[in-house]
Amino acid sequence: MSNDKMGEPERAAVTPMAAATILLIRDPLEVLMVRRRKSSFFSSALVFPGGVVDPHDADDAWLPHVRGAEGISVAQRALRIAACREAHEEASGLIGEGGAQPAAAQAGTLRELVAALNAKLPLDALVPFAHWITPANVKKRFDTHFYITRAPDNLTPRHDGDETVSVEWVNPRDAVARAKAGEQSIIFPTLMQLIRLAESRDVEAALDAARRRPAFTVTPTVEKRGEEHVILIPAEAGYGVTEFAAPDIARH
Repeated sequence: MSNDKMGEPERAAVTPMAAATILLIRDPLEVLMVRRRKSSFFSSALVFPGGVVDPHDADDAWLPHVRGAEGISVAQRALRIAACREAHEEASGLIGEGGAQPAAAQAGTLRELVAALNAKLPLDALVPFAHWITPANVKKRFDTHFYITRAPDNLTPRHDGDETVSVEWVNPRDAVARAKAGEQSIIFPTLMQLIRLAESRDVEAALDAARRRPAFTVTPTVEKRGEEHVILIPAEAGYGVTEFAAPDIARH
């Protein structure tokens, strides 16, 4: 819906930035979430580790350090690498096949760490979970691919003290209940993924559901109803929700 229908000046749509987000899950079913510092985008809200794809994520120098790059495009490879990189940067989470996670090895880039540990990023273990593009009338837009994977057994997440101020394992049903009760700030796309994840009883069921789910790109629209801005998504997206009141959406 255009901004003139929302009572705001018309402005050109901003090209969305490619981004990747990862749901690291473990049994009994929990997902790793982080809380970003107050001055950052989506400050104080619980979110999954994720961020904008960096040009270096598409570098062919990654090829000796990944598994499962065959059969996917460079762009898809970069998205999966970005998801792994963000997990490492925001929560010290190394998603590496064959590598340990020593605390002393956290310095340097993720590629340097993976090489030093003789590990490989298991790109084929990252299962597509959702694809969302920020509404056209929002100032800061993302073309975000969500991935889901089983958390490594040796994962010891830690916040970085800079971009993130806390990390926690969250039961998806509990998180949804807290958000609906107004006890926890969770942005709409994140809330929808938690609702979807809560449909599964355990890690294997969540991964199986993600593998079987048809691909669908969700591009919400926003309309103004009285004093509220309402986010709308199609029923075909499969979340069991088609609208969400978001009075602060125009600020983003």
